Amino acid sequence: MKRILLFVLTNVLVVAVLGIVASLLGVNRFLTSNGLNLGALLGFALVMGFGGAIISLLISKPMAKWTSGVRVINQPSNADEAWIVDTVRKLSEKAGIGMPEVGIFEGAPNAFATGAFKNSALVAVSTGLLQGMTHDEIEAVIGHEIAHVANGDMVTMTLIQGVMNTFVVFLSRVVGSLVDSFLRKGDQENSGPGIGYYVTTIVLDIVLGFAAAIVVAWFSRHREFRADAGSAQLLGRKQPMINALARLGSLQPGELPKSVAAFGIAGGIGQLFSTHPPLEDRIAALQNAQS
Repeated sequence: MKRILLFVLTNVLVVAVLGIVASLLGVNRFLTSNGLNLGALLGFALVMGFGGAIISLLISKPMAKWTSGVRVINQPSNADEAWIVDTVRKLSEKAGIGMPEVGIFEGAPNAFATGAFKNSALVAVSTGLLQGMTHDEIEAVIGHEIAHVANGDMVTMTLIQGVMNTFVVFLSRVVGSLVDSFLRKGDQENSGPGIGYYVTTIVLDIVLGFAAAIVVAWFSRHREFRADAGSAQLLGRKQPMINALARLGSLQPGELPKSVAAFGIAGGIGQLFSTHPPLEDRIAALQNAQS
């Protein structure tokens, strides 16, 4: 709950700073002269930027269950399921978080964690992961996902995405107004935004959206190193996490739905938009870390 309150406070502060800077630079007068209202624009940016992000966060668990076909283990039906639940419980207690829901989904090797609150998260592993790894390696993967939850990565990623979205929405419309004003210079007959505003806004929404995605992906890659280290700390040794990553390198990791892809144990590599760093880099970081 504290993270959610911090999320809301940050949203308000970001919009407030945008409003103050815009006023100091005279953007508010410029927007008014072109038929736009600074307060309305800030409100629109807030709703479009943070509104969508917070809704996505709040529905992340049910969406993950639905899109991935997760079967929640309410009552273990065999020894393997009992072991998974006990492992999640043990590592959650070590991490100081509430017991997450535990689930299994069909597919190639992968796992993920999601949820708006760290004391009511979801940790799910695939059948391919359970079949292709040893217990030590599976435990390390579960530790990695528990570390994501304990670090509050779901909320942090949502916050960063919301900030990026807000800046994209605000800047694209300010620049659109500037371009429209230049194109319609001397035109006294028409008021309000024209075609230049709408075209520029659409183009900048796309261009700046790509730039924002690069920033979010960079942070996501950094977050993976922390979760790997967190797993090693929870287990008291780093070799199981190293072995698990090496095993993933020899397997074909399964693709996850977009809503939870950033929180999987593995993802695409070698690209600006990748949410996960190369497995070799993650292994090297663990090997070079102090024990």
